Amino acid sequence: MTYNSDLIDEFRSCRGRTRDFRETPLLLLTTQGRVSGHQRTTPLVYLPDHDDFIVFALNGGAPEDPQWYLNLRASGTGAVETGERTVHVRASTVEGSEAEALWNRQIERVPQFADFRAKTTRAVPVVRLRPSGPGRPQAGSDPS
Repeated sequence: MTYNSDLIDEFRSCRGRTRDFRETPLLLLTTQGRVSGHQRTTPLVYLPDHDDFIVFALNGGAPEDPQWYLNLRASGTGAVETGERTVHVRASTVEGSEAEALWNRQIERVPQFADFRAKTTRAVPVVRLRPSGPGRPQAGSDPS
């Protein structure tokens, strides 16, 4: 198993709690693969913003956007698990001063985000995940 699949299992069995992330808000994002059509689940640190979830397509500071972001951009929808609930979400990319304000809030909460952002020369997308209704990812979601 991989680190992500172990983390997903721990997250689900402990209702959203994990040893590695303790008090840092973590969610599971399930998207449909834009090429394969398969369900893909990714653990992501998020910034709560009212009822929305803000995620940052950092990819560890890699030069390319993460697959989950490309899948979201292709479909515009996904599902979010927080340990307490699972909801369908609609995704939109936040830009300009609003994106910068969200970055500043996230870096204040999780300072390592500044390091990841500094590692890359690409503009890191800031994504708003807005709940659109209750839902549950399909059984057997593939974490890769």
